[in-house]
Amino acid sequence: MLVATTASAFAEDRNGDAIDDDLYLVRHPAERWWLSGQLNVIAQAQPGFHSPYSGENSLQSSNHLAVSFVATVYAALEITPTTALMVAGESAGGDGLSSALGLGGFTNLDVVRNPTLGPKPYVGRVLVDQIIPLSAETVLVERIPFDVLRRLPVRRIEIRAGKLSTVDLFDLNSSGSDSHRQFMNWTVDNNGAYDYAADTRGYTYGGVIEYVEPRWAVRYGMLLMPTVANGIDYDTDLAHARGENHEVDLRECIAGHPGIVRLLAFWNHAKMGRYNDAIAEVRQGLVTVPDITATRLAGRVKYGFGANVEQEITDTLHAFARVGWNEGQYESFAYTEVDNTVLAGFDLYVRGGADKLGVAAVTNGLSQPHKQYLELGGKGFLLGDGRLHYGREDILETYYTARAYRGVFPALDVQVIAHPGYNTDRGPVVVGSVRLHIEI
Repeated sequence: MLVATTASAFAEDRNGDAIDDDLYLVRHPAERWWLSGQLNVIAQAQPGFHSPYSGENSLQSSNHLAVSFVATVYAALEITPTTALMVAGESAGGDGLSSALGLGGFTNLDVVRNPTLGPKPYVGRVLVDQIIPLSAETVLVERIPFDVLRRLPVRRIEIRAGKLSTVDLFDLNSSGSDSHRQFMNWTVDNNGAYDYAADTRGYTYGGVIEYVEPRWAVRYGMLLMPTVANGIDYDTDLAHARGENHEVDLRECIAGHPGIVRLLAFWNHAKMGRYNDAIAEVRQGLVTVPDITATRLAGRVKYGFGANVEQEITDTLHAFARVGWNEGQYESFAYTEVDNTVLAGFDLYVRGGADKLGVAAVTNGLSQPHKQYLELGGKGFLLGDGRLHYGREDILETYYTARAYRGVFPALDVQVIAHPGYNTDRGPVVVGSVRLHIEI
């Protein structure tokens, strides 16, 4: 699970009020401190679909319903104009369809992939943000819970350290990064092939350093990996286990409309299994069903690349796209079981900017070893139908989010999924969703 960020890719291109009060149920004074909360409730229903067989990790083919919630309290303090501290406490409960199993592009980003954790509150983020100014010129920015500094130097070094979500800072997209008011699918709100460092709730510990210019930026982050795939505990043996992330932002304007391209590379060091090793054990007659967990060795490296584009077409229409690829030899470890992905979509502000409509299409794929592993009956931490007739997992999602009142955002969402779990024998699947988001 990832609790999505609401940071805007174009925040530094906008001047105006330091706080957009229409986004919150109560008014937030322009003080050095920040205190706010949010509640996100998603109900999803799935009618039955064609399924001649299923396995332990399959999406259930029968009619069923699931409800999830995420409640968060944010507290932050602008200690100096260049230093801030942020803490977030959280509770995530309920469940996802089929306990979030059976899809590479699962339908609800808010779902914790280990339902046994329950809704017990926990600390989601504890983050120090330090600015090193490199210019006297500053820009007024929109304050949000993750970024409470009111002015930022247009040239700066920024260092963030503590407990955070990797995708608070990497692979951001103002049209597709927020399950609270935008899309809900894992592989629309994030790059599905980006197996970023995270525990099962979507958080990790580490640091990110960033150099920012008006037209470009570059950042590097080193973050803790989980001890096992989809695990809740962290591996602190940094010599053999760490997630390294590098990203470059390139800003431009076309006919006066801002756009941005983000180029991403990551390489994860962890105790990972290799699909070909698990397949070889079956070929040699040592086992009848491959088990990726039996082939794990410390210090293995899984790497990948991504590109992320967003472009304002008009004041109300924005287009966005992502592509991603990882080497696919080592097991999917921290995010989801996707080895390559292509996404395109748009969003449109309607009703004077109060409401938003979004449409996106994404196609996800597996590497050859990953595909063969599942064909032989192997299981990942999300997938495993017992067998597989491979096809790309294709997803179409559309949502409509309304502003019913300041800080209150109900939404409707529909997702259509062809070849769930990359299996042409099963599906298609239609998932309908109702969401209520409240910002306090």
